[in-house]
Amino acid sequence: MTTTMFSDDGSKAIEQSTDVYQTDSRTTASEINEVYEIARTCNFIKKHAFKRVALQFPDELLFDASAIISVLERNTSAKLFVLGDTSYGSCCVDEVAAEHLDADSIIHYGRACLSPTRRLPVMYVFGQKSIDLHQCAASFRVLYPDKFTHVIILCDVIYSHALEDLQQLLQPEYENLVVSAVCCSRNEAAEPCRVDGLHNESDVDVQKSCNRASDEPSLQVINKFGRQFTLHDARSVDDYNMFYIGQESLTLTNFMMTWNRCSFCTFDPVKGVGRQEAVNINKALMKRYYMIERAKDAQVVGILVGTLGVADYLSTIDHLKWIIKQSGKKSYTFVMGKLNVAKLANFLEVDIYVLIACPENSLLDSSEFYRPVITPYEMEVACNQARKWTGEYVTDFRELLPGGCCHVQLPDENFKSEETDVSLITGCLRATQLQKSEEQNKVSNTALIPRNDALTVTQSHSAASFLATRSWRGLEQNLGKTPVSKAVQGRKGIAIAYEEEGTG
Repeated sequence: MTTTMFSDDGSKAIEQSTDVYQTDSRTTASEINEVYEIARTCNFIKKHAFKRVALQFPDELLFDASAIISVLERNTSAKLFVLGDTSYGSCCVDEVAAEHLDADSIIHYGRACLSPTRRLPVMYVFGQKSIDLHQCAASFRVLYPDKFTHVIILCDVIYSHALEDLQQLLQPEYENLVVSAVCCSRNEAAEPCRVDGLHNESDVDVQKSCNRASDEPSLQVINKFGRQFTLHDARSVDDYNMFYIGQESLTLTNFMMTWNRCSFCTFDPVKGVGRQEAVNINKALMKRYYMIERAKDAQVVGILVGTLGVADYLSTIDHLKWIIKQSGKKSYTFVMGKLNVAKLANFLEVDIYVLIACPENSLLDSSEFYRPVITPYEMEVACNQARKWTGEYVTDFRELLPGGCCHVQLPDENFKSEETDVSLITGCLRATQLQKSEEQNKVSNTALIPRNDALTVTQSHSAASFLATRSWRGLEQNLGKTPVSKAVQGRKGIAIAYEEEGTG
């Protein structure tokens, strides 16, 4: 059969082959102890005399839960519970579900964002996924042929067990190699959880070298997203290349957005392939800047609580409410668990949403939503005139709080700025700060204030006014207005044919 340039017989689509990689398989009984670190887990439970322990599993590891519980029950006397369906992302510790079970500690399995928690002691068991170190090292040599290249090695937490061996393979060849380490000890009971926030700690601690020589440079110890690495020269992180070990994930996206001036290469241990990441970060940043412009145009902002476990989320909610109010907008707080299009479509009066979640879940693709969903940093840029868009991106909302390394104070009364500017989307004028007329609320309610018709707002765009225009406003209690009636017997059967309707 012949084909034309406009049609074919479809044989190419039928014969096309696709590579399938099996990533989820049940761990054998002989590997359970090593992969899930049973000895360390038992020591964690016994050392702190925990009585009720919650085991949190992501969906892809639930098939190993029964085998892990059987081993732990034989070696400890603690009461064990399995947390399967988490309230939010599986990478975050679900302290709320654990407290419902009256648990005194949590053991988190699988991938984790390593966001600090505050209420319960947490131990992380990432699971030691297999990786071909020699193949990974070979890919590294191909991607970085220059032996003097400055490279920082990052990885998904499930491959963190192999970093030390990989360093021994590459360090003799690459003298400017920096290997990160996963740091999550502050969440474990070995170091008691503190009730004060961590936002007053800087991400970069500059420590003077022990060598007293004057020409010895300072050491920069970088702590970010649960990773720690040390830079031994005067270079900044932006001067390094990044080599990431792991598959495409939210972790990689978070790294690339945060260190967007660095060149990224990745190695996929499942496929055994290394490559130069060709993702256009500048295009992604332009998309985020468009979201900022949408936030500047918005009048009603919905604050979505996407975590109840990450430290300082309550302080972040209060901080966002304050800056939104100071910019002349109204805000409403929503707690609705996992987000979907249908849930947010119920609130058409909201112009834009800001999601408070862990760094990995903050960058939500809201293209299918009726209203944009942005990050706290983007809301800050839109509302705080003292913060300018420079291309730098912050995904950890704790860094925006007072005392954080990225905190920018709101401008004071002496700050000279225009009360309005022009929207880059609609071309209309918009307010940039709280109108001075609103400050007159401090005056007695009985005082007469001259009305300026030129500056009078003709329509107050708020959720209340939007609701007033609706024909149906939801269920109303009408307490004391509805007559009380006796209960009567209802219909029987199914909707297609109730018993009293008969058949005909």
